[in-house]
Amino acid sequence: MLQISKLKEHSFLIYGLGLSGISVIRFFKKNKIKNFKIWDDKKIKLFRNYRVRNLKKTLKQVDYIVLSPGISLIKNKHLSIYKKKVITDLDLFYLSNKKLKSIVVTGTNGKSTTCKLLAHLLKKNKLKFSLGGNIGTPILNLKYFRKSFIIIEASSFQLSHSKFIKPDYAFFLNLTNDHLDWHGTKANYLKSKLKIFSLQTKKNYAILNESLKKVFKSKKFLSKVIIPNKKDYKKIKSKIKNNYLTSDINDENVSFIYTFAKLLKIKKNNFISAMNTFQGLPHRFEFFLKKKDVSFINDSKATSFIATKLALSSLKNIYWILGGLPKKGDKFNLSKIKKNVVKCYLIGKHVNFFKNQIQGKLVFSITKNLKNSLNKISKDIQLETHGEKNILLSPAAASFDQFSNFENRGVIFKRLCKKYARKFY
Repeated sequence: MLQISKLKEHSFLIYGLGLSGISVIRFFKKNKIKNFKIWDDKKIKLFRNYRVRNLKKTLKQVDYIVLSPGISLIKNKHLSIYKKKVITDLDLFYLSNKKLKSIVVTGTNGKSTTCKLLAHLLKKNKLKFSLGGNIGTPILNLKYFRKSFIIIEASSFQLSHSKFIKPDYAFFLNLTNDHLDWHGTKANYLKSKLKIFSLQTKKNYAILNESLKKVFKSKKFLSKVIIPNKKDYKKIKSKIKNNYLTSDINDENVSFIYTFAKLLKIKKNNFISAMNTFQGLPHRFEFFLKKKDVSFINDSKATSFIATKLALSSLKNIYWILGGLPKKGDKFNLSKIKKNVVKCYLIGKHVNFFKNQIQGKLVFSITKNLKNSLNKISKDIQLETHGEKNILLSPAAASFDQFSNFENRGVIFKRLCKKYARKFY
């Protein structure tokens, strides 16, 4: 096994110069590791003295390839033959920080909210922590405190290439079809997620969704398994006075946090107090505007139907804007939520996919973009004489056909809603 004390004796190729790649360079320089090169598909002026000239030769010669999380081995066959050499920034973190308590959170949906909830809980209970990984700050850029917790949001992309990850607390929230174009199969997707448990010992904790218990047992992992108790959580939920957290959409996230709080022996009153002061993340079931009886909800982060279904099951009288770049293998099961939807508005370059999913089940208009959707909704809403109405952007699709990312989609939606809100009086 690679040891941090031996890093200086090995050679490395940093493949991909994104945020994580640059953090690896800084890590190497800080630890006086000099034998490394850099490769990126784009020409780079930064760190050009380290740039590889002959990629094939370098891939063959180096001991380890530190791969950026967005790069798929399936899509890059020239890398796949060197799979055993591939490691990640997460691996470097675990090799160099054995004394810190780490919490790794993964799952298809809810990772960022759960990480933020963990951070908020620890902060309110005066426990030191750092937060990073897929949620924003590369793990190697974090400042660590003595006797602190390190909260890591881990995507399947990062985990797919990692070999040395060993969390004290591993959260596996849920699993649905996602990123299959990147992983190739659902089995590969699941395999990447399960890596958070593979090196855990009997001293470590695995907190996971009940639906994953069987597969966990089959792998004979050593960590202590804890399944959030739904009945126990329902009792405590009734005492939480935070509308964002008490909606069905966050039940899973908060139940995991409550399970963790009990492991740390945080008192119930302190847990409730922390939850009551938590503010939701932007673009995740975000109630950002209300005009009379019309509420506007930005759920741009919902990039699959399973994510959107949570929002649809939590509201009534919904004017639903959906569409974008559909996820491979995604299917819409509308039987339990179609009664909540008044009408759908289809946007993006793949409207036929969404039309086929909802046709004959829901009323819809093809509006192509957000502006047209809001104009059409304003006219349709005039037909409603009373009652609460909800205008919901929950696209059930990735954003890249019309927007740079889901944040950009959400920001534009909010801006348009505020601009056209007068039409909803």
